[in-house]
Amino acid sequence: MSIYKRWFWVFAAPALALFLLVIVLPFGMGVFNSFVAWRGTYYFDPVTGSRASGVFDSFVGLANYKAALADERFARALWYTVRYTALAVISINIGALCMALLVNRITRGAGLFRTTFFLPNMLGGLALGFIWQFVFQIIFTDLLFGPGGVVHAEFLRYMTQDPVKALFALMLLNTWQTAGYMMIIYIAGLNNIPKDLYEAANIDGASRWTTFRKITVPMLMPSFTVVFFMTLANSFKLLDQNVALTDGEFNTRMLAMQILRTVKDTTPPDYGKAQAQAVLFFIMIAVITLTQVGITKKRELEL
Repeated sequence: MSIYKRWFWVFAAPALALFLLVIVLPFGMGVFNSFVAWRGTYYFDPVTGSRASGVFDSFVGLANYKAALADERFARALWYTVRYTALAVISINIGALCMALLVNRITRGAGLFRTTFFLPNMLGGLALGFIWQFVFQIIFTDLLFGPGGVVHAEFLRYMTQDPVKALFALMLLNTWQTAGYMMIIYIAGLNNIPKDLYEAANIDGASRWTTFRKITVPMLMPSFTVVFFMTLANSFKLLDQNVALTDGEFNTRMLAMQILRTVKDTTPPDYGKAQAQAVLFFIMIAVITLTQVGITKKRELEL
């Protein structure tokens, strides 16, 4: 055992150094820059109105955070992101669980179905966004649901040009991409449920719905914890699909895009304000996901 302890830090040092350089150090610099007047390439002195002679001369305290919270576009993006996340978390979890239950009951060709359902997750967000933009703009609007289409359904046309419709478009895109990945987690959880529980329920005459409520759902709580955590965090951080599908037009900006576009919305580019929004973004995601994990973990322990 001593030889493993002796060499542990030798092998762990490169990974730790990379983590510090790529994650910890940039994060610390970002937090610091949220308290200063930063223009991206130089620090700005808010008193003299010119380039700061030193980095601490550009210190503005909580001014960037006040400006971020007072920004109407930031508030609108936050509310849009919350609405999208509520829809996406529900649809992804329902879709993933239904696919997992379906695949788990298949005795032949289950691997093929798992692979097919998982494949969309291999595509990048930008590529998926452009693919689904074509689907919504051409196939939905002109071919399927237009006046001369299969069924005239006006509410399914121009999905990317209306803030409400775009919510459902983004939800559909992200569910198609992500549900297959989450399905794998649910399948692992289903395979860990003892078969004796189902046999006992069958002997007692329990219906399928009762078996699902009383056995499957409670025993899947560890999987629910992981999947809810990932879907919540990923939904809040959604960027590529938002850029490719709507580019934030028609009031469809989500928080990640709002932070990205803040430097273009301000003249001169206010990187300090954008960084303050990023810090607030990080705090919100941390609080929401940790709260969710705490609630679902408690539910696991109660079982």
